[in-house]
Amino acid sequence: MRFKEAKNHKVVSTTDAATVAKVRAFVVDPRTASVVGLRLKKAPGPGDVIAWSDLKAFGRDAATIESAEAIRIADGDLAALAESDRDLMGKRVLTEGGDGLGTVNDVEFDPADGSIRAILTGTEEIAGPRMLGLGSYAVVVRA
Repeated sequence: MRFKEAKNHKVVSTTDAATVAKVRAFVVDPRTASVVGLRLKKAPGPGDVIAWSDLKAFGRDAATIESAEAIRIADGDLAALAESDRDLMGKRVLTEGGDGLGTVNDVEFDPADGSIRAILTGTEEIAGPRMLGLGSYAVVVRA
């Protein structure tokens, strides 16, 4: 599944089948090349993040959680990774040697475990495990 396809997915509580939020963006940990959380919009309380580990599933049409109580204010490592300037989409892609490979147009991930399969630029498909770092300016990958 791709980020563009999954953005705006409904987040549904399995307890009462209510839509509790929508997916705004994906929280990525470059050290593990995986999605570790979701930033949400239209969440019912002050929190707007859910950890990937709190998802019951990420399906073709919706993400499911047990209840809206799983939505929280990010803390610890998740808070740092969830900052909006760390969104992978639209970032420059640089090799560790400083060569530009394009701009992130989309990201392919495994909805079963959140692993990043590929970073897609306009001209290249870069394997997710090549990711080394992600910051406000760029994502850095192994050459």
